[in-house]
Amino acid sequence: MKKLFYLLPLILLCISCSNAQNKFSDQALSSKLISVDGNSTNLQSILKKHKGKAIVIEVWASWCSDCVKNMPNIKKLQSTHINNDTDFVFLSCDKTTEAWTKGIEKHELKGDHYLIPDGMKGVFGKSINLDWIPRYIIVDKKGNIALYKAIETDYDKVNDAIKNIK
Repeated sequence: MKKLFYLLPLILLCISCSNAQNKFSDQALSSKLISVDGNSTNLQSILKKHKGKAIVIEVWASWCSDCVKNMPNIKKLQSTHINNDTDFVFLSCDKTTEAWTKGIEKHELKGDHYLIPDGMKGVFGKSINLDWIPRYIIVDKKGNIALYKAIETDYDKVNDAIKNIK
């Protein structure tokens, strides 16, 4: 009986984690993000804007050496997959708008850009369990999460997830 008592919370935890990976939480969808033109938005609005397309989301920062080292890979993904059915969205954890916009220009990042105003450890970061950047999330054409957590060393995993989206 004791084993069952300890097993039940583990099962519930596994179920809740698996659900979080198929859909974004309400908190993630509603957390404040800032567009390049300075307007406030949220992930729900961004997903709606790209409805019917596969979305490659990269969470990054201009100060992040792993993010900068991985720029050739993201550009390779873009050259391979950018078309009418795949969009790229960049969410920055930069501390200032100036650093963020300079990073976009310096690295010539093509796609939609948004700033996470409270950074990696803020409300949005916590809502997607952000513990490392760059972080990739792939959303399929129906708005479901096809790949919830990938980092810079997971290039093949990201590439395959994009290829497998119908």
